[in-house]
Amino acid sequence: MWLFLLTEIMFFGGLFTGYGVYRFMYPEAWKEAAHHLDVTLGAINTAVLILSSLTMALAVHSAQLGKKKLLIIFLITTLVLGLIFLGIKTKEYSDKFEHHLIPGTDFHFEGPWAHQAMLYYCFYFAMTGMHALHMIIGMVTICVLIRMAAKNKFSAAYHTHIELFGLYWHFVDIVWIFLFPLLYLIGRHAS
Repeated sequence: MWLFLLTEIMFFGGLFTGYGVYRFMYPEAWKEAAHHLDVTLGAINTAVLILSSLTMALAVHSAQLGKKKLLIIFLITTLVLGLIFLGIKTKEYSDKFEHHLIPGTDFHFEGPWAHQAMLYYCFYFAMTGMHALHMIIGMVTICVLIRMAAKNKFSAAYHTHIELFGLYWHFVDIVWIFLFPLLYLIGRHAS
């Protein structure tokens, strides 16, 4: 799992590096484009994912203690929080479609930075889209883990699957902790 997470760090690291390079090249365009993101929804999603990290940690702890019912409750709660996150992200994406902020031939952005703003949104959708894909994969895995827990596959002596998945879920949450300020906050109020 640690090796897999290392490859994921390199993958997201490449996206973050590309974002940083172009942000340095076009700071005004990035600032203007960021004003079209909903900081409130981004902040709510941040809180939702932090809470999901807590429920995942509680699921791991419950598995370590061999408490099946609590394990299942915390896994289901983590799943629900993941669904809330994706629901909010879907709302944000639909707003971008409605306002023609999807990179491509229908992209519309007022001002002198239209082409650079389209690049910003390319990074926005690539980074948040890959994050959302990782969330979906995680939620499918949670469903499998819930089913395994219901079939008594875990105990205080054997809960490796839960611990390893906990690492993955926390990694996905940490990626968002970096995405939120980069995309939504940094440079937003710069003069």
